[in-house]
Amino acid sequence: METATRQPLQEYLNLTYPFHVDADVDGGYVIVFPDLPGCMTQVDSLDQVGLMAEEIRTLWIETAYAQGLEIPLPAQPHEFSGKFNVRIPRSLHRILVESAEQDGVSLNQYIVGLLARHDAQARMQHRIQELETRLAAIQQPTS
Repeated sequence: METATRQPLQEYLNLTYPFHVDADVDGGYVIVFPDLPGCMTQVDSLDQVGLMAEEIRTLWIETAYAQGLEIPLPAQPHEFSGKFNVRIPRSLHRILVESAEQDGVSLNQYIVGLLARHDAQARMQHRIQELETRLAAIQQPTS
């Protein structure tokens, strides 16, 4: 990396880098920063994730900076316009319009509410399934 285009260290430290936390099969949790090659650590409990993620990110950036290595910028999330078109049966369209009118909101607001509720429900169902799987694993007798 050329020093002419290099930002001050604090500029890199102020960037927000996404990270992933995965449960390790042997216990604990693995923290990985996909945008920072090799930047990872492991913790014993979830309450350690925030502190250790910040510590390992800072250490990685400071070390790379001191060695003159390139520090990648955080990946940008996909841009979404907030619009999409859906073809639905006329009968469903009529029912949705009538329901929106009964609730005193626009059709857009009504549908956004329906989608948000279903998304929250789907996330909760997924989380419940994960917990049931973990409980079942705990309850199985070991040989």
